[in-house]
Amino acid sequence: MSFLKHYVKGFKVFSPDWTCRGFQYEVGKTYEEDVIPSVRGRGFHFCKQAKDCFNYYIFDPNNKVAEVIALGDIAEKGDKCYTNIIKIEREITWEEVLSIVNTGKECTGLCNSGNCNSGHSNSGNFNSGNFNSGNRNSGNRNSGHSNSGNRNSGHSNSGHCNSGNCNSGHSNSGNFNSGNFNSGNRNSGHSNSGNRNSGHSNSGHFNSGNCNSGHWNQGDFCTGDFNISDHETGCFCTEEHKIRLFDKESDMTFRQWRNSEAYSILCRIPFEPTRWIWADDMTDEEKAEHPEHKTTGGYLKIRDKTDCCKKWWNGLNQKEKQVIKNIPNFDADKFFLITGIKTD
Repeated sequence: MSFLKHYVKGFKVFSPDWTCRGFQYEVGKTYEEDVIPSVRGRGFHFCKQAKDCFNYYIFDPNNKVAEVIALGDIAEKGDKCYTNIIKIEREITWEEVLSIVNTGKECTGLCNSGNCNSGHSNSGNFNSGNFNSGNRNSGNRNSGHSNSGNRNSGHSNSGHCNSGNCNSGHSNSGNFNSGNFNSGNRNSGHSNSGNRNSGHSNSGHFNSGNCNSGHWNQGDFCTGDFNISDHETGCFCTEEHKIRLFDKESDMTFRQWRNSEAYSILCRIPFEPTRWIWADDMTDEEKAEHPEHKTTGGYLKIRDKTDCCKKWWNGLNQKEKQVIKNIPNFDADKFFLITGIKTD
């Protein structure tokens, strides 16, 4: 930050009614505040270069643009300045604005500092889109190169919001994805962290099924490889197999287990390591321990999980407890070892 005191010319953008932050201005008048200018917002703000104003205001022809003169102290940081004395020297027409903000060559758009740009606010070259810092972008707000989509930080993307390269989908951090929300590479499906998946939500690779952590699966929810059945932990399986319960073989498939009443009841165990407590629900002791609630509106409570299973069990009725005891191969000792609950 620099702190100066001299005559400085600059530019300032106003709303259509010549107001800024609720303050009314008028061309030709000088305004003074009894403050020490600060980059934290004290004083009248302006920019030395017209193009920098549009880092803070949208490029709207309905707004007013003026050449200003700072006559007092000046606090300066980056492309923004603050002064305690400012004169609104003259209004600038939008035709003149377009001429001022383009510093590159053969520019037909706005705020271009590169060359051959037809878009707006480009610092790279050969951009036809808007607000690009990379090169050869036809989309908008790209920091990478050769993008036809928008908001890409990677290169050669035709989709939007990609940080990877060569994506035609959206919001990918990986490369060569045609699907969306992939962090892996060469996926045509969506939300994959693995590679070369045509299915969705896979952490493994080469899956055409969904939600697989294994590889080359056509089925869903597989941790093994090369399976066309679902919920498979083995490899090269075509059928859903029975699962073990309490370390013994059962007559249930994993799908049947997940659809069972016992599983539904077990899902009610309150495994919540944290819980958000709103300020209105906080005790006086909690408010004293967490003064930040005045700013955040509450606090994140760390919960004791050691007795959550016991609390869950004590809240069940006799019928629900019997459903749990009827799980195939039920073993009271192993159930106690895992949950801490004595069922006898």
